[in-house]
Amino acid sequence: MKYNTQMEAAKAGVITKEMEIVSEKENMDIHKLRDLVAKGLVVIPANKNHESISPEGIGSGLRTKINVNLGISKDCPSIEKEIEKVKMAIDMKAEAIMDLSSFGKTEEFRKKIVEISPAMIGTVPIYDAVGFYDKELKDIKAEEFLDVVRKHAKDGVDFVTIHAGLNKETVNTFKRNKRLNHIVSRGGSLTYAWMELNNMENPFYEYYDELLDICREYDVTLSLGDALRPGSINDSTDASQIKELITLGELTKRAWEKDVQVMIEGPGHMAINEIEANMLLEKRLCHGAPFYVLGPIVTDVAPGYDHITSAIGGAIAASSGADFLCYVTPAEHLRLPNLEDMKEGIIASKIAAHAGDIAKNIPGARNWDFAMSEARQNLDWEKMFKLSMDPEKARRYREESMPHDEDSCTMCGKMCSMRNMNKVMAGKDINILRDDD
Repeated sequence: MKYNTQMEAAKAGVITKEMEIVSEKENMDIHKLRDLVAKGLVVIPANKNHESISPEGIGSGLRTKINVNLGISKDCPSIEKEIEKVKMAIDMKAEAIMDLSSFGKTEEFRKKIVEISPAMIGTVPIYDAVGFYDKELKDIKAEEFLDVVRKHAKDGVDFVTIHAGLNKETVNTFKRNKRLNHIVSRGGSLTYAWMELNNMENPFYEYYDELLDICREYDVTLSLGDALRPGSINDSTDASQIKELITLGELTKRAWEKDVQVMIEGPGHMAINEIEANMLLEKRLCHGAPFYVLGPIVTDVAPGYDHITSAIGGAIAASSGADFLCYVTPAEHLRLPNLEDMKEGIIASKIAAHAGDIAKNIPGARNWDFAMSEARQNLDWEKMFKLSMDPEKARRYREESMPHDEDSCTMCGKMCSMRNMNKVMAGKDINILRDDD
């Protein structure tokens, strides 16, 4: 029997080739993984038309994954430059790439990255709608929005962000509870604008069953977008955010009834002391569905350094249950990131994800750190470089300031604690002022 989605197969007790690959990557029992997929606690985004994909799992008991955003825009329309970013993301082993293109030859770019990328590919179809139809936003018909989703699914996209939780009821909550920063989600603001301009219900909510049918046909994972995520710490955990989250929980159950895999998207900007509670709240209200967060960014005053503000929040979020981190670059809030911005954002996000995995006791997470600590104690510089998250930078930093004694560095020299403890523990004398024998 042929199964349309990973969830449908898992519910039937069937183990797919994608499950086998994820089981091996995660060192998780295949039957346990299958059961988690059946319950919706793990998703394996893998469109039937994405032939180059190396499947990854997102969710309970698995390593925290990271996503890289990129894409062409009206001000920066070069497909070639964005392809360079795709290749960097792949080289740096990001598990997911989101194509957020909003101008020009979006189809050409989307198909190209699906063709070359082993990483899962995500999109936000509403970004593409204006250019796809060459119409102003208010003139696009409800069914036309769904047709764009269908096009992305057919092109091989593995997950789509859809802001289906922003219905009329949620909008009324938003209108009654004023914010400092209104709606900061690009897709959310477009959806809200369309609803207001046409005095109609959100088409993705009104025709949610048709949307699920599209996702089911191609096994596209539905990433339920947080249109009302906070865009400043002033607006976090407010009535609008929570009202939408409750709606997303209801939509999650409806998706599972049709065997459609679901992720939930989350904040946003948020003070550190609110992060853990938000992770627990999402897991409760959305029935344990995998949680995909942007940041959270823990302070609003560090433009140019938001990869750091995001990594702080991301580490806390991951340690508290978040399953998927969207990277943030130093260019966030300022401009489209370049290659160097991307690299810094990816590394910062990977640090946050790994720190979270250690705290969650993901099997094997500490092994990497153990190996690094062992190499440091042995003063094995080559092994340290190989184990580094960014080997090139680690090697370059050492070579820029070489010590007189190769078994130390220019910070401590012969007062190096590792060097001296090795000697003492071996019953040897310590020669700080004298030359080595």
